[in-house]
Amino acid sequence: MGTRAPADFAAFVENVGSRLRQALIAAYGPEVGAEATAEALAYAWEHWERIKTMDNPGGYLFRVGQSKSRWYRRRPLRLPDVPEAATPWVEPKLPKVLRSLPRQQRLSVVLCHGYGWTRAEVAELLNINASTVQRHVDRAVAKLRSGLGAGEGGSDA
Repeated sequence: MGTRAPADFAAFVENVGSRLRQALIAAYGPEVGAEATAEALAYAWEHWERIKTMDNPGGYLFRVGQSKSRWYRRRPLRLPDVPEAATPWVEPKLPKVLRSLPRQQRLSVVLCHGYGWTRAEVAELLNINASTVQRHVDRAVAKLRSGLGAGEGGSDA
C-alpha cells in the first residue's frame, strides 16, 4: 500500500475506530486502551487487504488490541480517581469498584451502560452470545450496587 489510506480503510476507521477505542479503554483503562487501539489500527492498515474481507473485522481488531496490550499491561489497570473534594461527575468510589470487576463484566457494563452499546454489539465484538453479555451486565450491576452501597435496601432513590 502507498502512504495514502484507501477510501474503504478511511471509512472503516471512521465507523469502527472510536468503538474499538471505547472497548479497549473499557477493558484496559485509558492509557493502555489508547495504545492498544493505535496498535490494532496500525495492524489493520498493514493487513487491510485481508482484514476488509472478514465477517467481523472490529472483533478481530479487538483481539489484536488485546494481544498488543500485553506489552503495555505491565502495571495494574488504572482508571482515573475522582477527587472527593470536588463535585464529582461520577460517584467517587466508582473507579475503584469498576477496577474490582472481572474484565468481561467491566467491559460489558461500561460499553452497554457507559457508551450505550447494545448487547448484540458487545456480543459481536467479544464473539460471545448476547445472553452472555446480559449475564455479565447483570452481575456487574449487582456488584457495582453492592460496592457503592446502593443495593436493595440501600439509599438509592
